[in-house]
Amino acid sequence: MDANGISRRKFLQTAGLAAAALSAGGSAERAGASTADNNGLSDYDRYDGLGLATLVSKRQVSTQELFETARQRVEQLNPAINAVVYRMYDEAATAISAGLPSGPFTGVPYVLKDLGVLYAGTVTSSGSGAFRNWVADHDSEMVVRLKRAGLVIMGKTHSSEFGLSTSSESRLFGVTRNPWNREYSAGGSSGGSAAAVAAGIIPMAYATDGGGSIRIPASCCGLFGLKPTRARTPMGPDVGERWSGLGCAHAITRSVRDSAALLDATSGADVGDPYSAPMPKRPYLAQVGAPTGRLRIAFTTKPWNGHAVDAECVAAVDAAAKLCDSLGHHLEEAAPAIDEAARGKAVGVIVTSQVRATLQRAARILGREATAEDVESVTWAYSEYARQFSGSDYAAAIDAVHRSGRAVGRFFTRYDLLLTPTMCTPPHKLGVLSMMRPDIDAFHAVLFGDIGFTALFNSTGNPAMSVPLHWSSDGLPVGVQFVAPFGDEATLFRLASQLEAARPWADRRPERTL
Repeated sequence: MDANGISRRKFLQTAGLAAAALSAGGSAERAGASTADNNGLSDYDRYDGLGLATLVSKRQVSTQELFETARQRVEQLNPAINAVVYRMYDEAATAISAGLPSGPFTGVPYVLKDLGVLYAGTVTSSGSGAFRNWVADHDSEMVVRLKRAGLVIMGKTHSSEFGLSTSSESRLFGVTRNPWNREYSAGGSSGGSAAAVAAGIIPMAYATDGGGSIRIPASCCGLFGLKPTRARTPMGPDVGERWSGLGCAHAITRSVRDSAALLDATSGADVGDPYSAPMPKRPYLAQVGAPTGRLRIAFTTKPWNGHAVDAECVAAVDAAAKLCDSLGHHLEEAAPAIDEAARGKAVGVIVTSQVRATLQRAARILGREATAEDVESVTWAYSEYARQFSGSDYAAAIDAVHRSGRAVGRFFTRYDLLLTPTMCTPPHKLGVLSMMRPDIDAFHAVLFGDIGFTALFNSTGNPAMSVPLHWSSDGLPVGVQFVAPFGDEATLFRLASQLEAARPWADRRPERTL
């Protein structure tokens, strides 16, 4: 038996392997995937990534058996939610055959997001038809580090086109459905990653965040999502930063400790990076379960852009504040004072200009100028909007973004953390955030509610996390966001593990109706 009380035989049986193969000590490869049924895989997703790695290290299950189990789950569950858009089974099998490095996650199945990260020999479409045939000839540094950690990378997940929407809906791949209710969005732009984890296909998944794209899908799918400090993880070798420092990369996980261990495995500057985040004093995994001390936590339910906030999201913050108070922390209503109009205008200049630059890169791949037919309506509108801006406009936008960072930095000289809703509303119905909507103003009316609490901290670079502590009366997850001073993921991990122990969420799962 392992530490969770599940024997190797039971694990393999629940992975849907043939009884005859089990009695003969057969592997998953010999037994095949055909014997699996939808109800027979439950124990696999009772483990987080570190738990699966422990099974492998103790030889209670093999890497091949884990891979076959994850592959079965993709084939069985993915058709209902459309989370995994590229299968990388051959690449995974080759890596296993070659022998995996010894790392914290050796043998654990993993998926990449189809945006912002390259795996040699595979397509990175960025959710766009303009890049549907673009194959990378090298690995991103993040992939190098993920492989070094021993992960078995076996697929890529759905993203909105270029990560521009907070719902993973694209003309290229369709819609990703929320496992909690398939009529609703799984969030975005890392919605495919969140849906894959929430459905139990995979214990954790790669994600990126340029305005909330880790935290928002984590909120929508009842998961833990940490956006690290700016430059905590590398973007190279192709770029030094994304969206002028707004973008970063990490993961969406079920457990806090998986997020910490993944950040330990992937963080740190790469050769040639333009700047780096402050070095942590201890490994992040060592912060999980460590004493928090009495924290000074500010809270607010008022977004800086003035968007209305749903009562469920207010209730989520109220409950989280009461929980933190019961754990001995000091709570006080307060928020940083931001010139949100100036910051929002500046981000608009940066993002739309970056979209235009991306379409210019697409032209080199397509062998012709990109047209409106190559991309979705919102993407094309952003590219056209950027025509009006000059180089001096872009420089002024960078200055405005940096001013917001100064204001938030001063705020955190008085408080250890800030608590807010993650989103202004619970998850949306699918279609509301389709980037093929002709009415851009209507699209923005919804989008700005989703990012009303999250996007500021992409501008400032602060680490922030969405924690699944609340569910709506309709049974949909509603996350709360905690933000820390620049460079202080350690405090977030300490508090997150305290909250995880006080209000466990790992066993709260969608109904098995996929």
